[in-house]
Amino acid sequence: MPNPPDTPRPEPARKETSDLAARIASAKHDQVVEAGEATARASGGSSNLGRAMRLGSEFIAAVLVGAGIGYALDEWLGTRPWIMLVMLLIGFAAGILNVTRAVAEMNAASPPPKNADLGPDEDEET
Repeated sequence: MPNPPDTPRPEPARKETSDLAARIASAKHDQVVEAGEATARASGGSSNLGRAMRLGSEFIAAVLVGAGIGYALDEWLGTRPWIMLVMLLIGFAAGILNVTRAVAEMNAASPPPKNADLGPDEDEET
């Protein structure tokens, strides 16, 4: 139903209303940005499941490579199972070293949250 010609038309939005809308949009944008930064900071660029899969696969790969090399050397030299056992232990040590390095890298990539208790300062007594 069209408006009759003598009915007043609504006024265009006043300056205050448009200013309020701009401030609301800005606040929403800031909130989304802060939430995204907090998520990225907490995850360090990857999800917790991704981290766990990376650490687990690095450890298992090192153990399997060590055992595989040991098995191949045992077959070639005929010293079954001694070289494989030694290489399995070396693979285990290499896996632990890889996981330790990866965790240190992940910790360095994600700084501690604000107001976190980082322990005593250098000038404080322990």
